[in-house]
Amino acid sequence: MFTSRYALTRLVYVEHHDDIEAAIAREKAVKKWNRAWKIRAIEEQNPEWNDLFDTLNM
Repeated sequence: MFTSRYALTRLVYVEHHDDIEAAIAREKAVKKWNRAWKIRAIEEQNPEWNDLFDTLNM
C-alpha cells in the first residue's frame, strides 16, 4: 500500500465530490500535476499542513 510504503501519517488535502466519476477524474488529473502545483493546492486549503483525518464526516 502506498501509505505504508512511504510511511505517510497525515492527511493534508481532501476534496469532496458528490459523484464518484467526478472524484475519480479529479484524482487522475491531480496525479498528473507537478509537485509545486500539489504543494500550492495544499497550502491554499491547509497552510499549516494540519492532519485533516479527524475533520472527515465518516
